[in-house]
Amino acid sequence: MEAVEEKTAPQAEVAEGDDERLKRALSQAEICLSGLDPELSRRIRAEIIARGILIVFEHYYVRSREIPFLYKKLFETCNWPETFKLSKERLTIYGRYLSAFVPILQRYWPQQIPDERGFWVEIEAAYLDFIHRRYEADLAFAFLRSMRRAVRQSEWAPVAYYAGRDADGPDEEIGHDVTRTFPAHGKVSSGAMANVLSVPNFEAQFRDLAGDAELLADLVNAELKSRNAVIDSACAIQVINSGFFRNRGCYIAGRVWYETADGSGDGETADGEESAGGGDGAKPKARKFLPFVIALLNEKNSGIYADAVIFEDDEIHRIFSSALANFHVTEPAYHQLARLLHELMPKRPLGLHYSTIGFNHVGKVAVMRELMAEHARTDELIDFAVGSRGTVAIGFSMPSSRYVLKVIRDTPAEGYKWDAFDGPEAILRKYGFVHDMDRAGSMLDNVIYSNVRLERSWFAPELLQEFARAAPSSVIILHRYVLFKHLIVQMKLVPLPVYLKTADFEAGKRAIEELGICIQNNAAANIFNKDLDARNYGVSRIGKIYLFDYDAVEPLSGVKVRTNVDRFDGEEDIPDWFFETGTIFLPEEMLVGLRIDDPDLRRHFREANAELMSLGYWEGMQRAHAKGFVPKVRSYLPERSLPKRG
Repeated sequence: MEAVEEKTAPQAEVAEGDDERLKRALSQAEICLSGLDPELSRRIRAEIIARGILIVFEHYYVRSREIPFLYKKLFETCNWPETFKLSKERLTIYGRYLSAFVPILQRYWPQQIPDERGFWVEIEAAYLDFIHRRYEADLAFAFLRSMRRAVRQSEWAPVAYYAGRDADGPDEEIGHDVTRTFPAHGKVSSGAMANVLSVPNFEAQFRDLAGDAELLADLVNAELKSRNAVIDSACAIQVINSGFFRNRGCYIAGRVWYETADGSGDGETADGEESAGGGDGAKPKARKFLPFVIALLNEKNSGIYADAVIFEDDEIHRIFSSALANFHVTEPAYHQLARLLHELMPKRPLGLHYSTIGFNHVGKVAVMRELMAEHARTDELIDFAVGSRGTVAIGFSMPSSRYVLKVIRDTPAEGYKWDAFDGPEAILRKYGFVHDMDRAGSMLDNVIYSNVRLERSWFAPELLQEFARAAPSSVIILHRYVLFKHLIVQMKLVPLPVYLKTADFEAGKRAIEELGICIQNNAAANIFNKDLDARNYGVSRIGKIYLFDYDAVEPLSGVKVRTNVDRFDGEEDIPDWFFETGTIFLPEEMLVGLRIDDPDLRRHFREANAELMSLGYWEGMQRAHAKGFVPKVRSYLPERSLPKRG
């Protein structure tokens, strides 16, 4: 990632449009609430409040669905500075609509109804009637529950994170297909690839549509040939019916269905059934698919062009990682879209696919359901997570789970490195800060729950003892349940020191290189982890390194970068920086903080990441942030770029 000299544009029509919609939502909701009268029955008053909340939700939802189309327009016009403002709005819009309405609701709340909890049950019943059979009912219900938690924030009242929508609900009945299909007979034609490139329905022109299509068709056919593939179908090419917009790029995702000429393979078909064999006893052919992602870029003076095509599963997972900013997708059917992405990228849990496309609150529901399903399937105890025990967070998981859960300790454990600890709420704000930003591909997203209730029998006794001893203000242990005031859920990683103990030397070298990329990406996102300890970094299933502990993160722009390199041996004076307050960072001492035990790997880190250990790199990155330069993010390897054409 590099900083490019492109300052934030003064345009503000996107934000102003949202402000006007929010004002209109609040005005209409307040008019609705003004009809509350003490003479009305409880049921009618509950319906009025439910309607007021729904009015605000509907305005939020309409605006949230406008944003992908606005982002598409910004891509078409190469308005990069405005894309970052729009991404920020997409991440924060839910909370802004919610928090803006809370004081209005509190002002009109009926004072004559003492049993507030029971009244909320009546509001919920009315609200569920209003949203019944809507496609977005689950998101609407999440908004209601968020509103309830915001209004009753001082109370511990665990609530379900899902309702308002059956598993076989409206998304199945609508029959909406999120894909477009194109035929292929014998091989993929350049005409078919031109149709694929046209799926996002751009208003801007391609630089060379025919040339890109021909080159992509050749690359797809070469990949299929390497797999001994046979394609002959009117729906061989299946493409998601939308572009995926993020930062400066647009991605097209799809797959090519094929059969293997010799019948080898895993027998997977479009519906999960094995292909039928012939009546002559011939071996059935296996129907499989080749996933592909095409990366598109745009330049003002030349137009849209295909920059890369990716077939490798792990690299596709990287592009769709929730460690990057959310994608903006114009396709509205988010349930089918998330399920299809999960089919293309099964290594990522379904709940994280929802988050990738910006439906974080639906993703929270999916993650919680996945956790419950994992326990029902394995009956494993939740115990301490693999790796060293954290001094700020308690990490725990099931052995085969794809997730790690965390709670913040009331006070740090022995070994805490810093003088001051501002309490669990301050640490949670840091996790929330990371959630609401472009994580630059190197910081895990966090799913943060409030007031969650889980079965006590799920937890190992030693872990329960640790909760009671170290986090009594955040965890309450009852006879049957464990109540969490807050619960952080992340994708499970292998802690880097644990990984390096078992990895061969070449794998260890790759991990060290990835660690350097991770630190660089964080710096480009104006994030500095003052606890540069390898234990705070982890290795994913695809070998990528992420920072996953955020109690020591702070803006890089506020760090005081100093050095002792210019001091000569035997100099006895205390350096000037010694008396400075705040966070002091000496780049040349980075390896000491990382605590990498293997001397050969330490040497490789120094060779592969020499610039990270220099004063100039960090001061240069700070200057870039001070000038408002926009980071340029690239989420695929340079070698995947298409050959340049004359």
